[in-house]
Amino acid sequence: MTTTVTERREPAGAPPGRGSRRLTERVFRVRESGIIAVLLVFVAVTTSIQPSFLNQQNLQFLLINTTVYALLALGETMVVVSRNVDLSIGSVLGLSAYVSAGMFGHHPGIPIPLVFLIGLGIGLVCGMANGLMVAVGRVPSLVVTLATLYIIRGIDILIVGGNEVTAQTLPNSFTDIPRATVAGIPYLAIAIAVVIGIGAYYLRSFRSGRDLYAIGSNPEAARLAGIPVGKRIFTAFAMSGAIAGVAGVLWAAQYQTIDSTAGTGYELTVISAVVVGGVAIFGGSGSAVGAAVGALLLSSINSALNVLGFPQLWLEAISGFLLLLAITLDRIISVRLMIALRRRSPGVGT
Repeated sequence: MTTTVTERREPAGAPPGRGSRRLTERVFRVRESGIIAVLLVFVAVTTSIQPSFLNQQNLQFLLINTTVYALLALGETMVVVSRNVDLSIGSVLGLSAYVSAGMFGHHPGIPIPLVFLIGLGIGLVCGMANGLMVAVGRVPSLVVTLATLYIIRGIDILIVGGNEVTAQTLPNSFTDIPRATVAGIPYLAIAIAVVIGIGAYYLRSFRSGRDLYAIGSNPEAARLAGIPVGKRIFTAFAMSGAIAGVAGVLWAAQYQTIDSTAGTGYELTVISAVVVGGVAIFGGSGSAVGAAVGALLLSSINSALNVLGFPQLWLEAISGFLLLLAITLDRIISVRLMIALRRRSPGVGT
């Protein structure tokens, strides 16, 4: 005798798996909300210990310091949701920062938008190189971007040599970019927030963006469904590189003294921010907004360490710990979510 389990069926006319998708999105939305709660608690505790943590000057510094990390996190999110990783972003940022800022010394009077285009072009070339090797060559992204991390850094060292770009060679209109504010809020922070919002909308609303989630969930199933996997992965790496190139120009405007060490170690902090912000390291879920909140959390920790007088090395230790904790949490959530989805799915018993 065969018995059909009707109480677990999807509603009539509903697309297959709609309930499963809603459950998955609900779980990871709770995860992102939890990060916001942790951020608020952390700020409250730090302020109770050191009230100067929330003064206007420190808040402006915190927002400006977050912009570069949040921008890099946007590009990294596009790569990570497709079940890949880009470790070269710190080196791309460093190369872009030196070459683009160096344009002011070699070509006085060069328009600032052109400098940004140069930075974007440098990053785009690096990202396309990564994308070709991963998408066409089928080489694991971890191997490819670890290699290009050192290759690009080596190129940067060869170009820079013992030189550096100093603030005296940069026009005031360029160095004032991070300083301009409206109602005490940096214009740059507002602009990056808008870019993050556009990126999040693209990933959730455009087919090419949603395809990245499908690829991250199951690359083979995505390929069988007709999704151009190689093209999408190539585009994700190209966009990540281009964003890192623009971030390099903003880094130069903020720090003004650029040598061959610019951007060193940024890859760990950005990947930590992305994963802590709710983007699954195994791909298929997460959002650009969550990654930006993760970047804000790590920047807040960095600022708090400075205010409280802790050594800067603590930030790297904390970033590594949070990354390990987030990956462990992702794994636990994935396992429990899979069990829940199996219980919710329609079945046939005998």
